[in-house]
Amino acid sequence: VQLVESGGGLAQPGGSLRLSCVASGFTFSTYHMSWYRQAPGKEREVVAWISRDGSSTNYKDSVKGRFTISRDNGKNTVYLQMDTLKPDDTADYYCQATGTRQYWGQGTEVIVSS
Repeated sequence: VQLVESGGGLAQPGGSLRLSCVASGFTFSTYHMSWYRQAPGKEREVVAWISRDGSSTNYKDSVKGRFTISRDNGKNTVYLQMDTLKPDDTADYYCQATGTRQYWGQGTEVIVSS
């Protein structure tokens, strides 16, 4: 089983990044997917969640209207489009799969700074 995130990096405040998470080794379409983040010195927190078929989503209040989670079950991939980035969005971002088991990716770093 693997979850491989990519797309992190350095962005300016107000800028955008798109994270991707490619899954393998399990039946992706049967798992709900989430994006979490962990800032330095803080606990890991859920940012966004999407249902197995993509019909339902949910977001942390502070990212509503700025972040969009989506998935492509044909490509075994979940995305997190992050717009209007703020310095407080700086963190390591992880994708998580929840179903009969729970799986985590290794994370990708996002730094928002001018």
